[in-house]
Amino acid sequence: MSERAQITDNPARKGSRPAMSVLVPFLRDDPSELLALLESEAASVDGAVEIVILDDGTADPALTERLISQITTMALPARLITLPSNEGRAIGRNRLAAAARGASLLFLDSDMRPDHPHFLRDWAELVARDNPAVAFGGFSLKQASTDARFSVHRAMAAKSECVPFEARAKQPEKYVYTSNLLVRRDVFEAEAFDSGFTGWGWEDVEWAMRVSRRFSVIHLDNAATHMGLDTVPALARKYEQSAPNFARMAARHPEIVAAYPSYKAAKLLKSLPGLPWLRHRLRAAAEFPWLPVAARAFSLRLYRAALYAEAV
Repeated sequence: MSERAQITDNPARKGSRPAMSVLVPFLRDDPSELLALLESEAASVDGAVEIVILDDGTADPALTERLISQITTMALPARLITLPSNEGRAIGRNRLAAAARGASLLFLDSDMRPDHPHFLRDWAELVARDNPAVAFGGFSLKQASTDARFSVHRAMAAKSECVPFEARAKQPEKYVYTSNLLVRRDVFEAEAFDSGFTGWGWEDVEWAMRVSRRFSVIHLDNAATHMGLDTVPALARKYEQSAPNFARMAARHPEIVAAYPSYKAAKLLKSLPGLPWLRHRLRAAAEFPWLPVAARAFSLRLYRAALYAEAV
C-alpha cells in the first residue's frame, strides 16, 4: 500500500476473519447510501463479509470525514483507503484486492444498489457452498432514474447490459463487468487487471477475456441496479476516453474482438472519407432531444464506433 494513502479501519475490522471482501472504488461519488444498504445485512452474514472502500482521488475532506464517521459505527468490518490523487480504475481495483482479507472478492461500484435485501447473504452463501472462480450477478435498472435526460443511456443499458443470466451464460466472458463481480483470490492473483488501461472503459472486459481461458465464469441472478445513468454528453465523453482502451483490448485479443459489432462498425467507418465530419453529426443527432430515443441511441453507438475507427 502506498505511503500516500490514508487508511481508516473501523473497530469491527480488528480480529474479524471474513470469507468475502466487498471492494468499492469511487471517484467524486458518495458511497454512503450503498454502505448503509450493505450494513443492513450485517447480522445475516455473521462476520463472513468485510467492506473495503477506495477513494481514488476525490480530494474532498468533508466527504472523507463523513465516511470515517459512518464506517466507525458499522457492524460490518470496514476499511477506507483515501488517495490524494487519481490512479485509475485498473490500479484502484488492484489496490483494493491487495487490502482485502477475504478469499473471495466482490467488486461493487459505488453507484450500484442491491435489488433485494439479501444481496450480500446470497453472495456469502454462494462462496460458502460453491467457492466459484468467477461469478457475475447482473445489472438492472429497477431503481435507476427515469428522468428524460437519461433516456438514451437507459435504452442502451437495457439492451446491452441488463441481460438475463441465462443469456449471459451463453457468452460468459462477454457479460462481465466489475460492478457486481465475484472473483476468487487465487484467480485474481493469477490474472490481475492490466494497469496499462487508463481512464474509462474496457479493462474489465479485457480481464474477463484472459480469465475465461483459464477459469470457469458463471452467471447468476443476484442483480444490483446501476444508478449512475449519464446524459448523452457525459456518455460521449466517456466513449472518447475509452477509444485507446478499446484499441489496447483489440490488439491483445483480436480473435475475440473481431466478432464485436462495435469493432466491425469501426472497421467499416474507418474507410469512409470525411469521418471527423460524420462523427460530429452523429454526436449532434444523439443529443437532439426531438428525435426518438431509439434513433438517438443508434446515433450514439455509431459515434462510439467512429471514435474507435481512428484507434484500431
